[in-house]
Amino acid sequence: MSSATQGTAFRATVTATGFVLDVPVIGPAEAAERAIASWQDGAELRQLPDGRWLFVLAAPVEIRADRAPGLPVVRTDRGAQAAVGADATAAVAGHLAVAAGGVTVIHQIAELAELDPAGWLDLSGLTLHRPRPVGATEPEAEPVVESLPRQPRPDLRAAAGIAPRTERARRLTEDTPAGARRRGAPFAGRPRPRPSSVTGPFALAIVVLLVVLPLLVVVASQGGTFHVGVLLLAFAAGPIAARLRKRNSGAVPGPEGSAAGAGAGAGASEPEPGRSRGRARRPLFNALLARLAMRTAGPLIQGRHARYLRELTAAFEQRRWEDALRDAIRLTGGRPAEQKPWLALGLPSRYEGALRPTPRAGGSGAASPLSGPTVHQHLAALYQRAAEGLEREGRIDEAAFVLADLRDAPAEAVALLVRHGRTVQAAELAEGRDLGADLVVRLWWQAGERERAVRTAYRRAAFASAVERLASDDPASARELRAAWAAHRRESGDRLGAAEVLWADESLRPSAVADLRDAVALGGPTRSRALPYLLALGAGEATRALALAVLDSDGDPATTGRSALAAALAELPAADPALDRELATAAARAVVRDGGFGGVLGDRDAGARHQRLLKRADPLVAADLARPSRTAPAAHLTAHTAADRPGTLPVMDAAFLGSGAVLVACGQAGVRLLTADGRTKARWDVPADQLVLADHGGVALLVAGYGRVREVSRLDLATRSVRRWTTLRAEQIVPSFDGRHLITADDDGIAVLDTLAPRPTVVWRELGGGERLVGRLARTPAGCTGVVVSPLPDGTQVVELWRWDLPGWELRSRLRPDAFRPGRSAALAAGSLLAADLQPADGSPDRTVLHWTTESPLARPGAGPGIDGVAPHGPIVDGDHWTLAVPGPDGTGVLLHTGLGAGSAPTATVFFPQAGTQADTPAPGLRRHADAVTHWHRSGRVLATTPDGATLLANLRVTVG
Repeated sequence: MSSATQGTAFRATVTATGFVLDVPVIGPAEAAERAIASWQDGAELRQLPDGRWLFVLAAPVEIRADRAPGLPVVRTDRGAQAAVGADATAAVAGHLAVAAGGVTVIHQIAELAELDPAGWLDLSGLTLHRPRPVGATEPEAEPVVESLPRQPRPDLRAAAGIAPRTERARRLTEDTPAGARRRGAPFAGRPRPRPSSVTGPFALAIVVLLVVLPLLVVVASQGGTFHVGVLLLAFAAGPIAARLRKRNSGAVPGPEGSAAGAGAGAGASEPEPGRSRGRARRPLFNALLARLAMRTAGPLIQGRHARYLRELTAAFEQRRWEDALRDAIRLTGGRPAEQKPWLALGLPSRYEGALRPTPRAGGSGAASPLSGPTVHQHLAALYQRAAEGLEREGRIDEAAFVLADLRDAPAEAVALLVRHGRTVQAAELAEGRDLGADLVVRLWWQAGERERAVRTAYRRAAFASAVERLASDDPASARELRAAWAAHRRESGDRLGAAEVLWADESLRPSAVADLRDAVALGGPTRSRALPYLLALGAGEATRALALAVLDSDGDPATTGRSALAAALAELPAADPALDRELATAAARAVVRDGGFGGVLGDRDAGARHQRLLKRADPLVAADLARPSRTAPAAHLTAHTAADRPGTLPVMDAAFLGSGAVLVACGQAGVRLLTADGRTKARWDVPADQLVLADHGGVALLVAGYGRVREVSRLDLATRSVRRWTTLRAEQIVPSFDGRHLITADDDGIAVLDTLAPRPTVVWRELGGGERLVGRLARTPAGCTGVVVSPLPDGTQVVELWRWDLPGWELRSRLRPDAFRPGRSAALAAGSLLAADLQPADGSPDRTVLHWTTESPLARPGAGPGIDGVAPHGPIVDGDHWTLAVPGPDGTGVLLHTGLGAGSAPTATVFFPQAGTQADTPAPGLRRHADAVTHWHRSGRVLATTPDGATLLANLRVTVG
């Protein structure tokens, strides 16, 4: 074919049966896009030996050759396929003729490798829905996996091979009736043969003749019938009380009593993992009897204890370890806080079965003749010498038992075990005795239990201290633990947090680039804090342009991230000196324009950072810049009005994000990401009535309710992909979480679920034993508060306000509110309770009074500020922000009064025109997230402000378009 003929063919309209895509020239991505754009049902895609693709259509199309996605292929008279420009006469049916390097090459189509375009599609943004018939029953919830953390119970006595105590030692130390004891040689290797038991009246006569009558003679010789009566009462009531106590409670294995506080040992049973521990009860009646008996027979009782100490000391000094360790008693620290205020006569109670260290440090018993400081010091020195001797003899288990259980020095026992390579045993002991969290994490990490170390570090907020402690001993392991810390944050959706963790180790900084780019994609303050890290790593022109655009932007400095970027640039210079000067100059100008750093820094820190920017900025510009002056916020109540008409989609939940966008849950209409003026940026066809936002803003859970069953999906806001997580049964779900652990409430109390597990897995529980939650939980990243009803022994109930610290769930306070009103009260996360009371005026209720219950006294205790109007619902709370809805001034809308913290008056009002205010209509909503407060109404309107209500951030209607 001549060149003129070829040119005519390439400009002609042909009936194409396919195309040849020149992949080596245009690239695979462009070729794939062209193939998908022209795809037909039944089309095929095959690869030629030279890398080009043959795209075979299911039906021919008329197309101009110069506008085709590739080189057109036509059918010849012989049934062959020939590309434009090739010699069509050379091919037969089932073959392709195509020009290559000026020569026509023939290929058999069936032998060409077939490509599958399905592999090009990214389905991560799509959610699988299983249609259900209309009116069908609620979906079945998946079974919940219980994975509560358990305290280790290291049994050093069993590890050391120490046999049970002798009967003689048990008789000396157990507080049981004499008739139930067996005789045995004290501190002997073998117990003596047991004599025949004596029962009945004969035994009682022996007790009276040998014990009671001699004591009566001694007491009578001292004079006074009162002492005789008291002694008889003590002897009669003591055994009876002991029998009743054992019959009701049974023998509970536990730590033996202490010499610093000997008597009834701390034998309380260990509570169920993940639940709060109760308080020990004081045996008041036993204490009274013990004090009365000591008043009359003190010398006799003290002699019994002295004999025990002499025999115990002899066994240790003679190195009869087997006998001494069997019958020794545990010491406590002897601190006043550890000594119980009652008095006991017996020696410390003993283990029933194998002796082992308790999961927590054992509490002391009562005061006794062994409670003196001299005795305590003597036993402490005795045990210390024994531990050193056992270690020299290579008896490590026995030495650890002496330090942990007898000497009550678990930290020294842990150090001993570490010195001798017993890392796992040391980690169990350290965790069981609640030693320092950094020590526990370091030991588990060195023992190879990486997942357990990470879980412990998160729960006890000990990542930073554990890495620092490990770095001094093993820098390589510290680097690995830091990487695991970053991975934990990354899995939770906190990309910026992961990058900040990695940044502290210079060798790990390059691995933070992907996290930083994902953080930039989130926008807002998160983007602003991530940009300086990329610039410090030498990022290119695109990052520079984005940083300058943020610094030169308009709008609220906190919402746009302008203040956050300026503050971060003051601490972290760019890698390129010229670029750093340009950015420092722009940041200094932004600080002056905004009057500071937007209130994110204190005055002293803000001044220091501004000076750092000026030193790195252009000297001429820095010399002309004025000092930033911050304008004092207005003290008046700020009023905002939402859109004047409803939207076309219902709003079930909404949140203003750090990027400046608004995430809206529209029920069965799905979820939408909107701009501040209402334009749709993204949408997901996932039903949702509730949003659960991560504190860092990178992840949201989409919850669709079907009765008490909730279907939960996970939305990654950086990649905008959704995946279904689970179906669970819960009465309530707290609207915020840390990115991994979700707080719910069910029939068993409070349950914390791991959202990264494939199935709903409970990792912590609170409440139980009849305790139940009333109302909704309030949460912030630092704490959680709720109203709990607990049963009392007399059958009544008590209402309390419980406050926990997060993430470890340490119970910090239990406050009894002055008055709790179900349905009209709400808890705040800081530990206060807000109740809305109706106050009559002129005989008709037209005013609502705020009543506060707090841990600390308020300036105005009891009733707080009043609000005009009758609130049909109780307060609405998210974290420490609250709002109360009353009818609007014209009676046709809803007026929200919003405030922050306990005892505060409303700081802003939000009015929704043309909205129902009846008690049976759904209440408006409130959300505190990303340095913004979002208000929404079911009628399809959303309004967001700064936390103080002074600045309007978004005011929009949610519509179908």
